[in-house]
Amino acid sequence: MTHPHKHTTHSTPAMTPKIAPELTPSIEELEAQERRLVFRQFTHDDAWELGSLLVRLARERQAPIAVDIHRAGQQLFHAALAGSTPDNDAWIARKRRVVERYGSASYLVGARFRAKGTTFEESSRLDPDEYAAHGGSFPINVEGVGVIGAVTVSGLPQLQDHRLVVEALEEFLKI
Repeated sequence: MTHPHKHTTHSTPAMTPKIAPELTPSIEELEAQERRLVFRQFTHDDAWELGSLLVRLARERQAPIAVDIHRAGQQLFHAALAGSTPDNDAWIARKRRVVERYGSASYLVGARFRAKGTTFEESSRLDPDEYAAHGGSFPINVEGVGVIGAVTVSGLPQLQDHRLVVEALEEFLKI
């Protein structure tokens, strides 16, 4: 599957760009983000506010992204900024499915496979046309309930997608 999109370089292990180790978050750091970024509740209004925050941050940086927020199988927010393409929506769906299946951030799921000396594509036994363990989708975890959805960004290199979502969640949750 070939896409004229920033994520394309991540589709095969041989083409995965090297990220400087000091810039790549450890599995422990990624897991700590998930423990920290927990909601007390998550309403339709929260989805609007979080999505709008992501749009504002992206506009400030002129980031050509699409943003999606799903809760319990329903899309509560979607925005496609200038420079994004329909491929971004396909990446969003694939990354969101990873969060829904594993209950963890898409970047963390990919990192766990890499830590085992393999890749998600090689070892998950899931269709890569349906699932992508690339950065940019983060679980919406509600205290006492668990993962109820995902907030997803697509359009930047995967680590930048992940970091943008984390930054927005930290600001939204005032952490």
